[in-house]
Amino acid sequence: MYERHCFISILLIFFCSQCFAELEEINTNNRFKIEGKVVVPFTSDSDWIGSTTVLVDGGAFLGFVKSDGSFVINNVPSGSYVVDIANPTYMFEPVRIDINQKGKIRARRVNNVQPQAVSQLSYPLKYKARAKTNYFQQREQWRITDMLFNPMVMMMILPFLVIMVLPKSMNTADPETQKEMQSQMNMLNPKQNMPELSELMAGWFGGGAPKKPVKSKPLKSRRN
Repeated sequence: MYERHCFISILLIFFCSQCFAELEEINTNNRFKIEGKVVVPFTSDSDWIGSTTVLVDGGAFLGFVKSDGSFVINNVPSGSYVVDIANPTYMFEPVRIDINQKGKIRARRVNNVQPQAVSQLSYPLKYKARAKTNYFQQREQWRITDMLFNPMVMMMILPFLVIMVLPKSMNTADPETQKEMQSQMNMLNPKQNMPELSELMAGWFGGGAPKKPVKSKPLKSRRN
């Protein structure tokens, strides 16, 4: 009886191990790997390799760069991912990859403005540093053109040019031109259109302009 129970338990263990092995094989068959290489043309040192990390979807899958700049990320299921290179010194352009159920991988540029636009790239991935990361903004410098193109300065210079330069360029010997220029200068002069202060004070505190006295007509005498 005891031997029978031992035999049945051994069969169950063997059957369960076979099932788990098949499930693991199925899971591994549905997972793929992402390959690529990172290049930094700005330097010949390899110090940047130790501080470089490959991020898939912001860290859902993680990879590291080898001494020759290549990387491999294993056990990635099918789907669409954004692969980015994280480095504190250099900037890299992210790449979107699409992995189908059969393991075919398509690489394309990341376009956040038009996600449906496809600009296909070569695979395995090739990352090239664009520039060094700038953590500080350059201080603005004062230039003479900043003052000349200031709106307030232009508002002062343009009327000056119109008043001083334009009349000299015109033919002032013509009397009609002189009359026209004089009328324009009178229109620009605000003192001519401005009333006197005494009239304004009289109008404000006197209830209006002073009325002229009306002369009374003499009465005609009646005859009895």
